[in-house]
Amino acid sequence: MIRTVLSLTLITALAACSPGPRDISGERMATPKLDPVIASKSAKQLFGYTDGASRQAAQPHGSYAKGCLAGGVQLPETGPTWQAMRLSRNRNWGHPELIDYVQDLSRKAAQQPGWSGLYVGDMSQPRGGPMLTGHASHQIGLDADIWMLPADDLNLSANAREKISSISTRRSSGAYVNNNWTRAHHEILKAAASDPRVARIFVFPGAKVQMCNDEKGDRSWLRKIRPWYGHHYHFHVRLSCPKGAAGCVDQAAPPPGDGCADAQDWVNNILNPPPPKPVDPNAPKPKPKRELTLGDLPGQCAAVLAAN
Repeated sequence: MIRTVLSLTLITALAACSPGPRDISGERMATPKLDPVIASKSAKQLFGYTDGASRQAAQPHGSYAKGCLAGGVQLPETGPTWQAMRLSRNRNWGHPELIDYVQDLSRKAAQQPGWSGLYVGDMSQPRGGPMLTGHASHQIGLDADIWMLPADDLNLSANAREKISSISTRRSSGAYVNNNWTRAHHEILKAAASDPRVARIFVFPGAKVQMCNDEKGDRSWLRKIRPWYGHHYHFHVRLSCPKGAAGCVDQAAPPPGDGCADAQDWVNNILNPPPPKPVDPNAPKPKPKRELTLGDLPGQCAAVLAAN
């Protein structure tokens, strides 16, 4: 049910802009143009205050950082080998592929010493879209943050899940792992990246280098592990667009090779930063990034908001 921030007038206007019926070939007929006033509405306000998923077939629309999710599924708050964290955010939603993936990975994590499964951080909102706070991505139900904290207690209360924090696994600004890093983290990330549904996994550069140094067997999975800023309290899994998901913009394939040399270069730049580039005092100041509006998202997202 959509919260009152979406007034009856707005819902009616959105419904009028929803994709029309299919023609005899099965293709959508022309979609009415989105009203300029509706198009200018803040996308994060519209999607961030939506309580539940739409009763539509599961479908990601658009890209990871500019899209929405039809027919989202909620990850149960607690399962045999996982717990969803920060329940007040209502971000434990995703495409069915993501729900299945998280549950699969949690079972593999439970095989590691000291781990009973996974603590699952932010996934997506019920209908995807931009979030009120935080992430630029996580918009189409194919991203999930997995905590670095070993999930050794799967009986946490909702209140405890708001207060408990994950652990950092980095030192020296991400050039190295710290003493919280264990072989179990390596094996869980290996399992996460080895799943063919995965497009990318983001983690801090020191962890990538550590895994490159420690892996003595098959190294093909390392290609999907990509260093990125932050990502030391959690690692970020991104799935590829599901088969047949027309209108879903896929993540580009990672560069060839295992990516270990690139990660080492990143670490080298952390330890010995290159000199800063000269600043042109006459250069115009960069414009602040504009907040996404409903009109910036794929046209189907109006229908996703308007659907029951």
